[in-house]
Amino acid sequence: MSTVYTIGLERRSLEDLIATLREAGVDAIIDVRLHNTSQLAGFSKRDDFAFLLQEGFGIAYEHHLELAPTEEIMRAYRKSRDWEAYRRGYMPLLAERDAVAVGRDVLSRYQAPCLLCAERDAGQCHRSLIAAHWAEQLPDVQVVHL
Repeated sequence: MSTVYTIGLERRSLEDLIATLREAGVDAIIDVRLHNTSQLAGFSKRDDFAFLLQEGFGIAYEHHLELAPTEEIMRAYRKSRDWEAYRRGYMPLLAERDAVAVGRDVLSRYQAPCLLCAERDAGQCHRSLIAAHWAEQLPDVQVVHL
């Protein structure tokens, strides 16, 4: 049985994030954010975050833009806040981009990967859709939202 974790950065301190990841035994962050280099990303800006995780805590870091929504899907969701419309637009993208192959690859290299994005609530975040898709399509995958 493989476990895929998910976590969001919104309103989370670096101290809390690292403590949560370490307690769960996460060995890799799989960043699925569309934008991970802006000023708003703070400590989680792609290059700095990768260095911090790897050198400070032995946690690998990978950015998988192919798992992020498109700009159009994000813009429409921000405007409407219609989660079902977002889901209907995003799920075909996962199939088109072969998210299952990405999951297979990630799970072949890590024991406890964690999908990371900005949203605090996994219930309305694309990381939960990715994790559920992997759990449906790949054998023996369970999902834990941190």
